[in-house]
Amino acid sequence: MQGIADLFQKYFSFSIIREILPFLLKGALLTVFFSATSEIIGIIIGLTTSVIRVTRIKVLSQLAVAYVDLFRGTPLLMQIIFVYYALPYLGINLPATVAGIVALSVNSGAYVSEIFRAGIESIDKGQTEAARSLGMSYMQAMRYVVIPQTIKRVLPPLTNEFVALIKDSSLLSVIAIAELMRTAKEMMTWKMNPSSLTAAAIIYLIITLPLTRYVSYMEKKLKKSEA
Repeated sequence: MQGIADLFQKYFSFSIIREILPFLLKGALLTVFFSATSEIIGIIIGLTTSVIRVTRIKVLSQLAVAYVDLFRGTPLLMQIIFVYYALPYLGINLPATVAGIVALSVNSGAYVSEIFRAGIESIDKGQTEAARSLGMSYMQAMRYVVIPQTIKRVLPPLTNEFVALIKDSSLLSVIAIAELMRTAKEMMTWKMNPSSLTAAAIIYLIITLPLTRYVSYMEKKLKKSEA
């Protein structure tokens, strides 16, 4: 029992966590800020890309496919490093905060695009044809008929994507952004104790668990409405 108590004290020291908690909460706020901002931009990018992808204009559709394949097929860590460290060779120097948001946004946009594409294709094509027969253009049919129904169906997977983005934002530590993970590592080095990592894990759970529960609730509600 003494060994277990010592292990618990090593990885969850209340005195250390109480001292470093303000720093961890500040890092958590940055994590939420970067994740939320990037998700909003990613939704705009993803929705636009998905609409382009389902059009009959082959060139635009292929460009959209290439974008999705590129950012889904390469590691997010590589994308972050490329935006921050490689773009300056092309004369594009971005601050770490901007580089982080850009990298997270374009990566999220690729995944969101697939979510919206699946949602759009799940809508009965007869509704689009009916809208067109009423004199609507393709874009009007998408805006007023297809997209509103799609948004309802994609809310659960979009929330899952946001949860994944919150966790992936820890990779921003490689470009010296003091989000939650980097702050936890700095606190561990300062205190020579891993309790900060334990506390950071708990904070991540506090942020993400309500969202995952919301996804489950929305999925059940959606199934009932379609039954």
